[in-house]
Amino acid sequence: MPFLLRVLLPDVPGSLGRVATAIGMAGGDIEAIEIVEKRDDGTAVDDVLLELDPGMMPDSVVSACNVLEDVEVLWISRYPAGGNLVMDLEAVEELTASPERAFDKLIDLLPATFRVDWAARVHRAKGVVYRTSAAPDDFEFVEIEAPVRLEAPEDEVTLFAAARLDGNEIVVIGRRGGPEFADSEIARLGHLCGLAVTIANT
Repeated sequence: MPFLLRVLLPDVPGSLGRVATAIGMAGGDIEAIEIVEKRDDGTAVDDVLLELDPGMMPDSVVSACNVLEDVEVLWISRYPAGGNLVMDLEAVEELTASPERAFDKLIDLLPATFRVDWAARVHRAKGVVYRTSAAPDDFEFVEIEAPVRLEAPEDEVTLFAAARLDGNEIVVIGRRGGPEFADSEIARLGHLCGLAVTIANT
């Protein structure tokens, strides 16, 4: 059973090895690791895609990691079966392969690229014009100049982030239950939207 673990750890040699050893000792099998963010305080945030045997509780992995000095599990959740970690460069390659569909393709790729539940393109006048299956039918256009986290008081479970495509369209992504969007994720979202605009206009 696949799980995605987000962990905060010291950004020094050996830290990730200690975490990997702890996960292995707890019965987890690591499938992939991605660095989400390197922080100015000497720590890093990593995402670990791991496989647990059926019936095994993720709590055992969390406990094994949390007992390590200066290591903190920020979040763990089930990961969709067969889900692949799509890296930004791979996403750009797919956008480049079909520039006429770059905006729609971007929406299709964002859930896997950012490990979110859904993505949508929202037009100023028309509302949601393209979305993945789990996205809401309606989402209000928000005037933004730079990629941001969005507040939605009516939905306390889902975290939102958005970036601008042009003056009339934005891209919104939603993640239910966490983790919080890291600053690096917000920056990446803006960068990918900018690349999609460039590719679509070539």
